[in-house]
Amino acid sequence: MILTLFAKSTAPAAADEVSLELSTVENSDGILVREGDRPVLQYQLVTKSLNDKHARSNYVHPLFDLDGSVITEDFPVDHLHHRGIFWAWHQVWVGEKKIGDPWLCDSFEWQTLSSSTRKNPNNSVTLKAMVAWKSPHLTRNDGTMNSIVREETAITIYAATPTYRIVDFQIELQALLPDVKIGGSEDEKGYGGFSSRIKLSTEQRFVSNSGEIDPAIPAMTAGPWLDISDGKSGVAMMTHPGNPGVANQWILRRKRSMQNCVYPGRNPVALSTDKPTVLRYRLVIHRGTASDIPLDMLMHDFSNQPETS
Repeated sequence: MILTLFAKSTAPAAADEVSLELSTVENSDGILVREGDRPVLQYQLVTKSLNDKHARSNYVHPLFDLDGSVITEDFPVDHLHHRGIFWAWHQVWVGEKKIGDPWLCDSFEWQTLSSSTRKNPNNSVTLKAMVAWKSPHLTRNDGTMNSIVREETAITIYAATPTYRIVDFQIELQALLPDVKIGGSEDEKGYGGFSSRIKLSTEQRFVSNSGEIDPAIPAMTAGPWLDISDGKSGVAMMTHPGNPGVANQWILRRKRSMQNCVYPGRNPVALSTDKPTVLRYRLVIHRGTASDIPLDMLMHDFSNQPETS
């Protein structure tokens, strides 16, 4: 894995920053981000499996809350393919051929081509990775796997305030072959795309900008942000208004599952070989409930933030 340091960012600082320094450490799994001596998150860039099954990479786990407790799950017993904060799709097509299932970690690989970190002037850090999507179902004449999609992902982690931390994701997908399409599950749910597998409890409430939400099986329309908290701490997910597809579609579950910002749904969409599809999301890890955090302000700031360069 290649690790390069950069020195510039236009990303905004979170309000009321604390003085602890963010730092990055390359380890055997990928890149660990710390704030002072406390871990913040691990970006998994090396392929990981359980008993040689469900092999995956290119996701975030563990993600820690402001007190240093792990809030995500990896290889949960009810869905062994779920993993922390991840972005994956059931359908990847090349022409009329379906190529593996990245959501299920079935016949699919993510090859890290390069990775980098940079410390930004506002005491945030940005992790970047270039990843090639591959599958044993699509090989060259010599038997090696063909690259299907080039993914360039940037994760920007901000210094914590006393009550919250922001983590921004920018995912760019560009086809390397003609007639590549991606899609969600091929049922009414249509789940796929940016997802969080966080630890759930019976005390948690699901709240959007329009009020409390009751999760249901099919995709549902809510606001541009969705918060899950138990009164003591929580996580809000935000979708950028510039994302393609139908706005503010969510798959939400109260137990034994993940939370998904749906894109594109069950009907596959094409990826261009000329211009990447850009998907942007924000996580706000916080203390208290949704009403204790300025989520509408943070959503407004995110909506007006330029893309990560």
